[in-house]
Amino acid sequence: MTRIARRYDSEGAKRRILSACVRLFIEQGYRKTTMAEIIRVADVSASTFQNIFDNKSGVLFTLTEFMFENQFAIAREIVGEGARPSLFYAVETSLQIALAEINENVRENYLQAYTTPAIMRFINEKLAQVLHTLFACYRPEDSEEDFYQLEIGTSGIIRSYMSVPCSETFPLELKIRRFLEMSLLAYSIPEEERMAAIDFVSRMDVRQSADKALQRLFKALSVKFQFTFTDEH
Repeated sequence: MTRIARRYDSEGAKRRILSACVRLFIEQGYRKTTMAEIIRVADVSASTFQNIFDNKSGVLFTLTEFMFENQFAIAREIVGEGARPSLFYAVETSLQIALAEINENVRENYLQAYTTPAIMRFINEKLAQVLHTLFACYRPEDSEEDFYQLEIGTSGIIRSYMSVPCSETFPLELKIRRFLEMSLLAYSIPEEERMAAIDFVSRMDVRQSADKALQRLFKALSVKFQFTFTDEH
């Protein structure tokens, strides 16, 4: 087999593995999805899978990259061009928290991503770059490394809030408000601007926005990896 043919075979196998994992992770959750099931659904050998991804957390890493890129784009569309950085941040993080509430398997996938060391490091580093760009004007003496250290803390807060389902005494709107009160303060956002961002999110139908975002993410995933979800999604 020529080098070009091998490369295309590898790309096809990678696409089938990603397609299988997206569907399985969303439809039954990360923990219930076994390596044997992925290999069967993707129609690849165990050695092919391991050559491309090593293990299923390697697939989750790739999917996490894709999800975060799309979440940023969706948040940007909601707030519009020219919106204050604090508003963009507030909407993007609020969508994450809401997404975990409207789909239990999505919750599990987020929590797994936030507790897998290599993926967590990627999230921290990626968001540190974004946060440095957004909030450097409020913390002009801070480097990207400083924002990385802060992001470790705020990502820990968001993971904790994702891990505890909402209840009658702790509804989604209050959960989001508590998170924003702490995280925006951590990045030294002035009080008036903090309150404006929190007020904007409080007036959103955040569940509806999260549901629309989830459907858009499903569509983007299905287009990229060429598969369809079951009707319940």
